[in-house]
Amino acid sequence: MLRDNGAAGLVSEVEHVYYSLNAPATGGPALRALPRVGVGRGPAARGYVPAAIAPVIEPALPGEGVWRGTGPLVAGAPAVFVTTLRPDPNYPQMVAGVAWIDMARASLALYPGRYEPPNDGNPPAEVPPLLHGDLLATFNAGFKLEDSGAGFFVGGRAYAPLRDGQATLIAYRDGTVDVRNWTGGPVPGANVVFARQNLPLIVSGGTLAANLSDGPEWGATLGNAVRVWRSAVGVDAHGDLLYAAADLQTAASIAQILQRAGAVRAMELEINSEWVTFNFYGGWGAADPQKLLPDMTRDSTRYLTPDDRDFFAVYAPGARG
Repeated sequence: MLRDNGAAGLVSEVEHVYYSLNAPATGGPALRALPRVGVGRGPAARGYVPAAIAPVIEPALPGEGVWRGTGPLVAGAPAVFVTTLRPDPNYPQMVAGVAWIDMARASLALYPGRYEPPNDGNPPAEVPPLLHGDLLATFNAGFKLEDSGAGFFVGGRAYAPLRDGQATLIAYRDGTVDVRNWTGGPVPGANVVFARQNLPLIVSGGTLAANLSDGPEWGATLGNAVRVWRSAVGVDAHGDLLYAAADLQTAASIAQILQRAGAVRAMELEINSEWVTFNFYGGWGAADPQKLLPDMTRDSTRYLTPDDRDFFAVYAPGARG
């Protein structure tokens, strides 16, 4: 790709012009149905059960904002739940996908890609085949480090030093995860399994960041307000993970989706259709791979073979690699 061969600035400028000239028109006919995702199994009766996401557009369509289980059961219930909703009355045909990951039934891993973060080429850059048996989901990480100036730590190695003040997705030795502003210096302590940074927080304390509507903080030269495919990740008040993705999103609108889903802190991940991916699996052994949204452009088997970019994998507990 041109972006990866010295022409990142030119590509970003062309993208900015293209997306600005082709901004979507508001209005249009309402949808009659949403994509059907998941298998309909709800959370376990015991423990924390997330509320359905309140509809933005009334009347709600069947299943809108209702969590549906995916894949095999872990300790009596699915560990990954998905739903779809229409997030903006001005764009009634726009559909967002949201995933909720029950961290009491799942563990999270971060894998370097073939070329991102810059490395010696040795990482497998895919879900290790020996771990396919416990795989529940995979999803994209953040910007290239040269674009975000972010830090990256996994497997005891700092591929890039962590920066204080950057939004960071962190996994700890005790199996918990968090999304927060990093304040721990360039290298984390021994209790951190991985730390992946990407830009400032878009949600903090359940409130949207103050300057999401302008500037370049969440999209390089594309800026915050250009509508493109965007993805983001957050944590709710119970420490569970939320992921959201949709086309035609600004930094503010993707933040609003996660806020509505219950995120108390959130960070943007990758943007543009080439990179936004969330796949889940209908059975053990990475069987029956499915996309969170049917119009995600990359194949549902992405990350089961070597990929250029780093990514996250969700496993049944105890399988984290």
